[in-house]
Amino acid sequence: MKEKVILSFTERFILLKLKKDDQDIRFLKGLQYARWDPAGFCWVISKKEENLVLLRNYFGERLKEEDSNDFVHVGILGKTAPAVAAGTLLVVKYHNGRVRLIFRYDKELVALVKTLPFYRWDGVNQWWSVAHTEKILETLVDFCQRKEWKYQYLEDLKLLNRKARPRKEDLPNYREAPDSYLDKLTLLRYSENTIRTYRECFEEFINYYHTKDINHITQEEIQGYLLYLVEQRQVSTSYQNQAINAIKFYYEKVLKGPRRIYYIERPRKEKTLPTVLSEDEVKRIIENITNLKHKCLIMTCYSGGLRISEVLNLKPSDIDSKRMMIHVRGGKGKKDRITLLSSRLLEFLREYYKLYKPGEYLFTGLMGGQYSQRSAQEVLKQSARRVGINKPVTLHTLRHSFATHLLENGTDLRYIQSLLGHSSPKTTQIYTHITTKGFDQIENPLDKLGI
Repeated sequence: MKEKVILSFTERFILLKLKKDDQDIRFLKGLQYARWDPAGFCWVISKKEENLVLLRNYFGERLKEEDSNDFVHVGILGKTAPAVAAGTLLVVKYHNGRVRLIFRYDKELVALVKTLPFYRWDGVNQWWSVAHTEKILETLVDFCQRKEWKYQYLEDLKLLNRKARPRKEDLPNYREAPDSYLDKLTLLRYSENTIRTYRECFEEFINYYHTKDINHITQEEIQGYLLYLVEQRQVSTSYQNQAINAIKFYYEKVLKGPRRIYYIERPRKEKTLPTVLSEDEVKRIIENITNLKHKCLIMTCYSGGLRISEVLNLKPSDIDSKRMMIHVRGGKGKKDRITLLSSRLLEFLREYYKLYKPGEYLFTGLMGGQYSQRSAQEVLKQSARRVGINKPVTLHTLRHSFATHLLENGTDLRYIQSLLGHSSPKTTQIYTHITTKGFDQIENPLDKLGI
């Protein structure tokens, strides 16, 4: 006799919890808009009558219906304290000096938490909190690595409760961007990345008002959509600006309509400093990578201070071993430039070329063609986790680190601007706020008071 299957409902979805069974999984994958949700540890199925009939016919007496309140599912029900899957530790920074630890009960982890400084149990919210220090985070990471748990770190718990971008398969009458919109973007020679971003932003907008004619959406409704992005989707100012640009493009460039969209207020961009790795951290990440292709990819990003799109678009002919330069063609703003080629990287690239024999692109995927951005990011993140780096690390972090390390080693800011391909020196000057070189030569005024 197979295990019982627990069924529950939300306003839009059917939630299903059951033991793993290959036959059951094959059946569920055949339903309309069914997906596994690791956050809720359950199957999420579109709430359609035909799906419910199929579920009851297939599972029969195994099916047991429960009230939806018995389900703890952060993605749909929006609980304050998020549910986490077994074998997952969620660490949430909520104060400058403390973090919350959210996990399913584990005797060994509880015992470890009780050895940490200033630990506290919150019986109402069912989570632990401890002091926020690098040493404590390293201890928690070590525990997760030893037990093969998933470790997740967030700066703010509210990010878990934000509304996700609607999925195409969850919208029965999903509207795609008009051909005229995509044709105009192509005609004006926008890059593939920009076209993809504009299309995604514009499709989210027109599906927010899925019952309205696109050409009849008012300025007030556009303002309402932007408010939804800020308050419910909690998007970054960068994404909000992209959404505004995507909307403006349609009404101004495609329809050549009135100037009403010009008056959308743009958000003030946060003045945040980028995450930077130390030279030792970069070294540890690269040394930890054993796959030759992955090692060469990460080294190339750092050696030339390249954007992710730039490194993935490289051709073998762009590596100039005679002049020790990397040619970047059609970078951001469709600008070509040259940047540095490390002699150590060249040795690895020659070995890589003999072994992999790349074709059109320097770095290709398993099935040929261009290596994917997601895979490249994952290579870096996994290596960073393995060497105990708890900072949020992306391939762009290597670019920031490249510029900061050049500046700390005495390279003129104008050369760094040229290597990075910045149009304005103001963009490059942000690295002067990151570097700590020379701090040890500055005497703190408090120390001069003789207190």
